[in-house]
Amino acid sequence: MLLELHVKDLALVEDVWLEFGPGMTVLTGETGAGKTVLVGALKLLLGERADASAVRDGASEALVEGRFLVDGAERVVKRRVGRDGRSRCLIDGEMATVGTLAEVLGDLVDLHGQHEHQSLLSSARHAALLDRYIGEESAAALSAYRNAFESLRAAKRDLEELRSAISAREQRIEELRRTVEHISSVDPKPGEDAALEERLAKARHADRLASAAEEAWNALKADGNAIDLLGRAERALASVAQHDRSLGDLADEVRALAERVNDIGLELRSYESSLEHDPAALDVLETRYLAIREVVRKYGSIDFALAALAEAREELERLESAEAEMETARLRVAEAESSLRAAGERLASVRAAGAKRFTAALREATADLALSKASFDVAFEDLAFERWSSDGPHRLEFLFAASAGERPKPLSKIASGGEMSRVMLALKSILGAADRTPVLVFDEVDAGIGGATAIAVGRRLKALSRAHQVLVVTHLAQVAAFADRHIVVDKRLASDGREVTHAADVDGEARVVEIARMLAGGSTDAGLTHARELLASASA
Repeated sequence: MLLELHVKDLALVEDVWLEFGPGMTVLTGETGAGKTVLVGALKLLLGERADASAVRDGASEALVEGRFLVDGAERVVKRRVGRDGRSRCLIDGEMATVGTLAEVLGDLVDLHGQHEHQSLLSSARHAALLDRYIGEESAAALSAYRNAFESLRAAKRDLEELRSAISAREQRIEELRRTVEHISSVDPKPGEDAALEERLAKARHADRLASAAEEAWNALKADGNAIDLLGRAERALASVAQHDRSLGDLADEVRALAERVNDIGLELRSYESSLEHDPAALDVLETRYLAIREVVRKYGSIDFALAALAEAREELERLESAEAEMETARLRVAEAESSLRAAGERLASVRAAGAKRFTAALREATADLALSKASFDVAFEDLAFERWSSDGPHRLEFLFAASAGERPKPLSKIASGGEMSRVMLALKSILGAADRTPVLVFDEVDAGIGGATAIAVGRRLKALSRAHQVLVVTHLAQVAAFADRHIVVDKRLASDGREVTHAADVDGEARVVEIARMLAGGSTDAGLTHARELLASASA
């Protein structure tokens, strides 16, 4: 809801503050007083392009401020337009772009002027508006359709991904088979590379190792060797041990040492006999080691190679079963297409039936708006299945003909501004709460009408204000009489002698005078009496 509007140095406006409330507010005044300027100020807050020529003579910039209630929270927006054409915007005190202004307030206010392209004239919105008019039945059909639409998209996406995988399948299968064959043929065992390195070190130097073992054995056990010398030492010490116990202890240690040396000698003989001197066996070890090293080089380690083998086997199995998956995916797409076609038929049927009620309601709504001969239609353009969108299996557009015998045309092609405004009012009337735009601004919707038609327009605007905040710029007293709040816009002389736009609320006798002026151009007794009667009738 619009709570407050401040306009400074814009066209004829020097400084105007206006407060607004719920219900219906009218702005009235003589032609050229500045009513349209105030509407233009609101447009600037909605993101319309700024024109430097609109800056008031003598001022460096124009300022428009608005205070709005958006989803229960107050938002304050400002727009400054410099004489150089540059524009600056603030939203709640923070800098913003004009585009952000439009995003924040674009869905809050709907402007209806005689020759503007209104939101309701956009055919892209017509399906949503018709669905809102129809209500729950259409909402349910649309929800089912969109679920089916998304299911088909998902099924097609899965099929395409599978196709992409299969297109590269043969090459990938060949790569995986080479991996499996390579690792499987080597059949490496965990830790085998380290074990082979140890065995190869012995096998490659078997002769030298055997010679060293034999030489060491001879040194320990041949004549005059270490064992004999240790035996002699042990006997010498033992012979005198009875005289000195410490020498007996040493004799025991020498005896133990001789026994250990003897054991070492036996181990050396055993080690020597275990050495492989077979060149053929060495070749086998060398070949195995090279195969293992190649696996380690390619995969990083034997453990990594075994993991790669398991993964390759699993992927290979999956790819080799892709044909079956393809058939399953094709079936899912076919089933999703069938479901979408059924949902599309249901949605089209619901909308077609609703469109008849919708156009009948429009004809009734415009009958008392000086459009008694008007006719409406909803044009459905069936789309090829592959062009269906999330909005439905067709495009639809509201059509209008001003009189009998005319071929209905798109609303956007309506030539008469007065007709356009009244059609918009009729649309708004029947949509009611279905149109969720909180603030509706009607700029001279009464163009070209009068008398009983004007009263009907006022009554419809009043009814519309029960679900929306309605702001109306009007020249008709019959419309103004229905307002909850009345603002009069006129020209006054400023301190510098120039005329400026002035705006103020009127009520009581001041409002009676304004209504009389609108009726008869003055405040005669007859005019004032008529004005009081009109206000009383409108409030009844």
